[in-house]
Amino acid sequence: MSDLGDFTDFDANSGSSGDGSVDSDHGTSDGATSTDPTDAASAADADRFDRPDVERAGEDVGIGALCVSRGLRVAEDEDDTTLQAYVTRGNRSSIRIGSYLLAPYPDGAATAASQERAGRHANGETLFCRISGLEYAQLYHADDATEIHARRAMRSDGIEEADYRFLATLEPVAILYDDDGELKRRMTDRVPKPQTVIRTADDTEQIKTGLKMPEDGVFLGHLSVGGEKVRTAASPPTIDYRLKDDYDAGDPLVFRHTLVAGGTGSGKTHAAKNVLRQYLDSDLTYPMEDGRDVQPAVVQFDPQDEYAQMHDDNPDLDGDFARRLEREDIAYGGVENTTAFIPKVGDATYAASHHRAEQVEFTIPFAMCRTRPWLVSGGSLNDNQYGALTYLIDRFFEQYGDGGTYSAFKSFLDDPALREELDESGRVHEATYDAVRRRVFGFDSVFDQDARPITDLIHQFVRPGGLSVVPTYHVNDSRATEAVVLALSSLLIDEKLSNDPTYDRIKETPLILGMDEAHNFLTDADSVQARKVITKFTEAAKQGRKERLGLFLITQDPQDIDDAVFKQINTTVVLNLGDEDAIKSVNIPSNLESKVPYMEKGQMVVYSPDNSEPVELIGLSKCLTRHGRE
Repeated sequence: MSDLGDFTDFDANSGSSGDGSVDSDHGTSDGATSTDPTDAASAADADRFDRPDVERAGEDVGIGALCVSRGLRVAEDEDDTTLQAYVTRGNRSSIRIGSYLLAPYPDGAATAASQERAGRHANGETLFCRISGLEYAQLYHADDATEIHARRAMRSDGIEEADYRFLATLEPVAILYDDDGELKRRMTDRVPKPQTVIRTADDTEQIKTGLKMPEDGVFLGHLSVGGEKVRTAASPPTIDYRLKDDYDAGDPLVFRHTLVAGGTGSGKTHAAKNVLRQYLDSDLTYPMEDGRDVQPAVVQFDPQDEYAQMHDDNPDLDGDFARRLEREDIAYGGVENTTAFIPKVGDATYAASHHRAEQVEFTIPFAMCRTRPWLVSGGSLNDNQYGALTYLIDRFFEQYGDGGTYSAFKSFLDDPALREELDESGRVHEATYDAVRRRVFGFDSVFDQDARPITDLIHQFVRPGGLSVVPTYHVNDSRATEAVVLALSSLLIDEKLSNDPTYDRIKETPLILGMDEAHNFLTDADSVQARKVITKFTEAAKQGRKERLGLFLITQDPQDIDDAVFKQINTTVVLNLGDEDAIKSVNIPSNLESKVPYMEKGQMVVYSPDNSEPVELIGLSKCLTRHGRE
């Protein structure tokens, strides 16, 4: 027995007439058989639905529209801003967090469709924003956390997008507007209208203006989102990111200092070489106070012996890649004016089969300690002991003159009569004297070696347009390495900051002071030597833009660099870092901070408030000079 009622009498081969009688497909209500084909065709025509012959009005533009279901609000406090867009089904798979979008205000002279066709901004105002969140929401309320829903999903090929809303949460970045033919930006001070059509930002000028990126300057990389380069309709389709390098746009950012931070294998040396190569371009000059335009000199401290390779061309850089570089005005190729200055330290020998740069040996003269007694302090003297050392060095050079050597200084301290005299006079207590003597011994391999003093090589060491590399990989004594690096860097800084320099060549040449593994030399410590070094580098950082002195620091442990120096850094380039403390220390926005541990080799975040909004970049896949050892 069926519970389907009248439907049990249904015959698939029968039809129902208006009066309830049942007709056969080939019969009439009175049982007569019809053989006329015209009647059959008429019946078929009667059952057919005609499709109207019309064209679709308009054309879909953009990827979706702003919605107000959860509010539409722009506020001074970012947490109070509510801005969401519904993304249409065909666009959902291409949307990524971090993508840049445009939402025109309705008072613009152009419609959204005309903007899309023209590929340009409207004459009015446009909201430039980025996607900060993506979510699916139910279109119809239903509990899909059930067995039947899960098993149905497991057996299906995919979801039905029409059953869900796909919402993008937007973060306003700036408002773009046309000012007498020039595209400009300002802070977001207007709320867009509901149902405003949004579209992907695909115009280079719009994106650069929205992100406050300069048009010209020193090339760092290409703008990216989620590890993929941002593409435009222009040629080339990528967007180059550059650092301001013109006094017309403010002080060149190189003289406001740069930090490159990245873990082992992140590509930080590759990236650093590519940036330094731009500063060694023969067309790059900076104006000096005397009216001259001078190429910068680069001095790079190199603990892993990798930067002297910048003398040589990269054999893997093929013609097609070179032509792309030329189209984007990126300097490439080996720097012929590269010299490796080899510190002579004890019996250490330097092997250089991996590069063809000229090599010049030098030594640190002990006379440099006359104004820098902390160089020979051993790094562990307290204030009282350091005062005693300063007095002893002054007295030594008064007696021996600038020709005083380290060996003579040791003999000077070995004099028991001097120890007794200073103790009896109350000038230096005998225990303090002994502590100083113990700590200043042990530098025999550093000072006054069989090579030319670096002070005699200043014109070679600081050369406009030249790269001077100081490798220390061959020096096994970390104490000696530290003394060499700090002696040379302090000499350069002192001459740059002096109003009465001994070496005019240093004072009158724009200088970029590069330091790899900077955390080993600029660390926060309690010793007198560390405090003196930090003070010196902090002064250099503060006065750098006035004196044309730029610090270019490279490190895998940014958390170890002293805050006094770190606070003077204007441009921070962050590659992959796995250590949480290191990531926190670089002070980049949280939305980019979360990406750092997952970045592939060559991906980077650039935080340079005076240059642009914080952005994600991809560096060049090939080094612009030779890199790596075979």
